[in-house]
Amino acid sequence: MKYLFFILPILFFISCNDTKSISSEPKNLDSLLVKYPDSIPLLIKRGEKLMKIFRFDNAFADAAKAYRLDSTFLPARFFYAEVLNNRPNRTVLDVAIAQRHFTVILKKEPKNEKALISLASTYSQQQDFDKSFQYINLALKINARYRDAYVLKGTNYLRLNKVELAKSSYETAVQQDPKFFEAYLMLGSLYQSEKNPICLEYYITAAKLEPRNADVLYALAFANQQFNKVNEAKKLYRKMIQIDTTYSEALFQLGYIKQWLEKEDDLDSAIYFYSSSIQSSPKYVEAWHNLGVCYLNKGDKPNAMLSFRKALSFNPDFTLSRELIEKCQ
Repeated sequence: MKYLFFILPILFFISCNDTKSISSEPKNLDSLLVKYPDSIPLLIKRGEKLMKIFRFDNAFADAAKAYRLDSTFLPARFFYAEVLNNRPNRTVLDVAIAQRHFTVILKKEPKNEKALISLASTYSQQQDFDKSFQYINLALKINARYRDAYVLKGTNYLRLNKVELAKSSYETAVQQDPKFFEAYLMLGSLYQSEKNPICLEYYITAAKLEPRNADVLYALAFANQQFNKVNEAKKLYRKMIQIDTTYSEALFQLGYIKQWLEKEDDLDSAIYFYSSSIQSSPKYVEAWHNLGVCYLNKGDKPNAMLSFRKALSFNPDFTLSRELIEKCQ
């Protein structure tokens, strides 16, 4: 009997902001801000760059300072509200405060489409989808080609479990911006969850737009693996590792393929890849478990038990490892 753990596809979160990665930190802005520490435009510019590389704490520091320096300056107020509304550790109060700021901005600039969508997103987070759609539609009356309006619309529909309407909205988003790779990823994920191979077309498009984005390549590789295109998946996982040698999920999947999917299992290679995955992510419970299964199949019970116990040390509720330990005692 085969005991295994198989990784599920990545879930992609689409926000109302452009999440394209930035390869270098804003060092030049750091230098300028040493000379001009109270420059609000520089603070906002650096904060926006920090947000794009997910350094929200630093972005919040810049946003808060810019807003303190001049709370009447609408771009400073807007950016402060944006950080509050988007940082991962945001609270219910953060969203409410951001909502209030966006409302103030819209009283002064009622045709500010970015503020309308940001305000709509606060209502989405509060589960008030009627209000959210109301502001989305106001933004689309101002600009019928506004990509982010369709993105938020799709996300709302997805939360309401209206999958077909979500797909339609994401399709409209990429029609407005054919280079918006995140929407292709979301569409791919939706079709993949339905076991529809058309998802590969969306992932391939995203990979053409972002050929060195390891997360995009992982989505395409995993979909190929799911639809039994194992050789294509292996090539992509190896390409990912060339881009990022520490990408533990790619290493795990290469181990999984060697262990389970090829005609003749290659346990030594599987052990190598699982061990490399663990080296990158020492608390990778599933890799520890599958490593243990490899050792068990090779007749190396001591190393198998050690691997299963390691898995349980990081997740005591991981029943697959616990069951095998009990079975082998």
